[in-house]
Amino acid sequence: MPESKNSRSAFCIYVNTVCQGPIPIERNENGFVVYPTLFEAQREIADDTIERLRQFMEGQRDFDDAMTVEEYVEEVDVFYDGSILDKNGNWFGKDW
Repeated sequence: MPESKNSRSAFCIYVNTVCQGPIPIERNENGFVVYPTLFEAQREIADDTIERLRQFMEGQRDFDDAMTVEEYVEEVDVFYDGSILDKNGNWFGKDW
């Protein structure tokens, strides 16, 4: 995705939903959580997966749930107001 003067390129973690389609899944007090690099976003998914596997090993989660990874990374443009636009043209405002 090309950068413009009003935005910067970053990465968000997404999940596909039945009703809304692909959506970013992480938010904080500033809006959507964005990662400056693909590696950092992928590492977050890997950390979450490791935690789910640890929970399985401790008997806190079932195997299928621990092994299922639905999250994936999308490159997005992040605008000054905290909104994001993904490569499919989906815009998510800060208050979305």
